[in-house]
Amino acid sequence: MFKIKFILTALLIMFATNLSANAATIGYADFQKVLTDYKYARNAYKDIDNKLMELQQYVIDKEKQFKTIESPIQRKTFEDQIQKEFKAKEERVYNLKVQKEKEIQNNILAASKAVAAAKKLDVVLDYSVVYAGGVDVTNDIIQHLNSPKK
Repeated sequence: MFKIKFILTALLIMFATNLSANAATIGYADFQKVLTDYKYARNAYKDIDNKLMELQQYVIDKEKQFKTIESPIQRKTFEDQIQKEFKAKEERVYNLKVQKEKEIQNNILAASKAVAAAKKLDVVLDYSVVYAGGVDVTNDIIQHLNSPKK
């Protein structure tokens, strides 16, 4: 009887040790703060905003020019030309925005993976889905993103 209890106790200890060794380590980050404090992202969004302001100024300037044209035919030609130019400029700004956002997202993902590996975390979640526990790695991700690359 003693041997059976001893074997069961040993198995229970091994099972409990195995469970604790396989427990997932969870990290979380405030990715909105990461985005706000990521220097490259701030600069990229400033550039996009500047391009949008340039586009807005373009429209204002062309409206002024349009008002000076008296001929209906010239107005129509001018309007068609401006619509084409505006659409091309707008598309360039949109493509720039999509490209920068994708690049920023990829950088944040890579930084999250690097921090997770360095801290031996199994997963990094957005802080809004973690109600208790876990390790906050927000500042680590920001630091990784803003550190000079070698």
